[in-house]
Amino acid sequence: MTLRCRSRRFVLPALACAGICAIAAGCADMGKIQPQAGQLQPAKLNMGHAISSASADVAWPDERWWEALHDQQLNRLIDTGLNDSPTLGIAEARVRQAAALAGVARAATQPRADAAASSSRQLYAAHSTIPAPLAGNYAWTNNATLSGSYDLDLWGRNRDALAAALDEVRLAAAEAQMARLTLATSIVRGYIQLSLEYALRDSVTENLAQRQRILDITRRRKAAGMATDLEVANIETTLPAARREQEQIGEAIALLRNQLAALIGKGPGDGDAIARPMLTLAPGSGDLVPAQLPAELLGRRPDIVAQRWRVEAAGARIDVAKKDFYPNVNLAAFVGLQSLGFGHFLESSSQTRGVTPAISLPIFDGGRLRSQLGSQTAAYDGAVEQYNATVIQAMSDVASALVRIDSVRQQDQLAQRALASARRQQQLAEQAYKSGMTDALNVINAQLTLLNEQQQMAQVASKQLDNFALLMSALGGGTKLDLE
Repeated sequence: MTLRCRSRRFVLPALACAGICAIAAGCADMGKIQPQAGQLQPAKLNMGHAISSASADVAWPDERWWEALHDQQLNRLIDTGLNDSPTLGIAEARVRQAAALAGVARAATQPRADAAASSSRQLYAAHSTIPAPLAGNYAWTNNATLSGSYDLDLWGRNRDALAAALDEVRLAAAEAQMARLTLATSIVRGYIQLSLEYALRDSVTENLAQRQRILDITRRRKAAGMATDLEVANIETTLPAARREQEQIGEAIALLRNQLAALIGKGPGDGDAIARPMLTLAPGSGDLVPAQLPAELLGRRPDIVAQRWRVEAAGARIDVAKKDFYPNVNLAAFVGLQSLGFGHFLESSSQTRGVTPAISLPIFDGGRLRSQLGSQTAAYDGAVEQYNATVIQAMSDVASALVRIDSVRQQDQLAQRALASARRQQQLAEQAYKSGMTDALNVINAQLTLLNEQQQMAQVASKQLDNFALLMSALGGGTKLDLE
């Protein structure tokens, strides 16, 4: 059956549409520009011995995982940092900026209306094209127009741009969460280091007091003719070095306080008010990871979530670049009043109105659109590879934290035995010296050995706390982020 047009006035529009379709079919050539990278499947990664052997049916970390260290001052410091840190303020500003840009993209999907009004008084030339009575006289020109336009978005370009913008908002939100996790982890680790410095200072102070006590005994023995000046000098020479180490530890404590104050967004004076840490961690806390680690980690590591949304946004921008090859159809209309002078301005005869549909189609642009599509495709590939690298790094972080935890557990047992042996040696040396069976040099050596083992024990204890913080950070800090 053949359809016939009733009127010739339909022929030209039909031919025009047919011509446009033919041109569209001929010029919208995207070639074979396609993404080349593929997203990594974490479940297919070899988890290795550290993760596989540690996997257990345990709960994921709590969002406020640092409270497991049972230090109220630490809790207050982190709360202050999360509220006042300029770094987090920057991250949150980026979220607001992304949301505002998404609003701009959303506006492109909606109809637009504008109103304009103007009035001007003009002297018309006497010998121009304007006839009398305006020629050679002043007159008012008045105009009031209400216009509207709407991009039909037949191919979904504006909707794809909006999807990309919304993905950018989610990306910024995930990066803000990563900034919070990084800040909390930095505060915890700095606080743990501060605790270690206090423990080292205690050890040095105790050792210095023991040396001073031995020096007093040696001086009394010399006065009684039972010791020589050399024995006194041997002990005296060790005191300045111990005091220097004590001063160095005091410097480290002051610097760590300043660092913590800066992290929470405060001045050095607030750092001076930080008291000695009182950290405790229950045995076995944070040394296991959940069995569903590979899959769940994708939604709990803010950096992985951020990279995921970066990939989604890049994919949406590819769709936008493809839609640029298609014709763009816009509808616009206006209605208003125009008149010379005010006398007839509000009359119906001063009305003006019109409709202006518009079609634009790229025919030849020197390869701009293909280059634009190629650029977005390459950006997508880069985002995918960055996502893959982040997933691999996340698994490596978890495995490394577990390796450290297992190693430090063994170091702790060895350090306890070594400390007990050094303490026994130091006690025997002092008893032998007091009874005159050995000289002061043996006592000093025993004290130095004890000091070294005490410091090793303090460092092992600090590593246990630090490894806990590293594992909690590697697991994403306990926050489940939205991937939909």
